[in-house]
Amino acid sequence: MPAAKWMSAAVRPILRKDMLVAPVPLHWRRMLARRFNQSALLAKALAEDLALECCPDLLVRPHHRQSTEGLGFRERFDSLSGAIEPHPRRRHRVAGRAILLVDDVMTSGATLSAATHACLAARAREVHVMTLARVAKDA
Repeated sequence: MPAAKWMSAAVRPILRKDMLVAPVPLHWRRMLARRFNQSALLAKALAEDLALECCPDLLVRPHHRQSTEGLGFRERFDSLSGAIEPHPRRRHRVAGRAILLVDDVMTSGATLSAATHACLAARAREVHVMTLARVAKDA
C-alpha cells in the first residue's frame, strides 16, 4: 500500500522498539455500513512495513454517536469525550508500552485526543499519532 510506505518513512524518527500499532476504531454500526476501516488497513500495512505488532481491535467505540461532520472545534471535542475505550480483552497489551495510533484524516484532533486518553487511561507509557492527511483550516 503506497500510503503506508510513505507513512512508515515519515514515522521512523519516533519509533520505539516495543511500539504497538493500533488504528482509531469505528463503532460496529459504522463498520457494518462501510464494510472496512481504512485506518485499520493503514495501521496493518504500516506495522508490517515497520516490523511492529499491530492490534486492530485495541480500542473500541462502545456507544454509537452521531457523526461530528459539520460540528465546530469545541463541539467535536465535547461529542467525542470518552467515546473511545480500550477493548476489555486487549487492555493488558497497553500498559507500559509505546502506542502508535493511526488514522486516515485528522480534522480537529478530537478523535485522536479521545483515543490517546483511552490509551493513557490503560497506562500506556507514551502515545504517538500518525495520520495520512490533515484537514487545513479555512483561510
